[in-house]
Amino acid sequence: MSEKSQGAPWRNFYGRRKGHTLRPSQERYLQEDLDRLSPGPVDWEVNPDRTPLDLGSLFGERETWVEIGFGGGEHLVHQAAGNPDVGIIGAEPYINGVAMLLGKIRAAGVTNLRIHPGDARDLFDVLPPASVSRAFLLYPDPWPKARHHRRRFVTPEHLEPLARCLKPGATFRVATDIADYVRQALEEVPEAGFEWLGEGPSDWSAPWDDWISTRYEQKALREGRSPHYLTFRRL
Repeated sequence: MSEKSQGAPWRNFYGRRKGHTLRPSQERYLQEDLDRLSPGPVDWEVNPDRTPLDLGSLFGERETWVEIGFGGGEHLVHQAAGNPDVGIIGAEPYINGVAMLLGKIRAAGVTNLRIHPGDARDLFDVLPPASVSRAFLLYPDPWPKARHHRRRFVTPEHLEPLARCLKPGATFRVATDIADYVRQALEEVPEAGFEWLGEGPSDWSAPWDDWISTRYEQKALREGRSPHYLTFRRL
């Protein structure tokens, strides 16, 4: 029996981990860069005791931000380039997205990023309590069928460990083009210890000042869906 099966909690994972065949250049990025950009021992096999990450050794005195499910990584690189005084960890289980991000990191030359190529819940396990100043959840899998809404990120299974990692006053940004996802976020995120920094629909229609439109957002716009931008604060 492996250490993971002995000590790890049972966590269903419903998304994809790999898509089309990677290009040779992407395979090279994974081989040459991924280990170097790891935040440290995250996975249960290498850290069964769930020893917290040493963020000081990663980022020094800089704030730590987290992006949950970074897709192709364009927003993550944009934020890293615009905020060199911040250290950012991205979590993404889809290895094709990880390979895309590694190529963008090489092109941009940013040095303040770390990558966990797996489930964000495993990362939350080893982030020290109240250590993260900002978190992003951008165009997450909408799981549109009602019977699948429990798979969405905006459920207690994900929100409670995220809240544990965030500092009081930290911001949590959510972008989605799915109106029902907005409904669920406004219902469930406050229950996990957050307040929504808005008063009505007009407060979710304008993007953040430092926003870069992602490929998922561009797809939503082409298909006639409206983006929504929600900002929460950790209490």
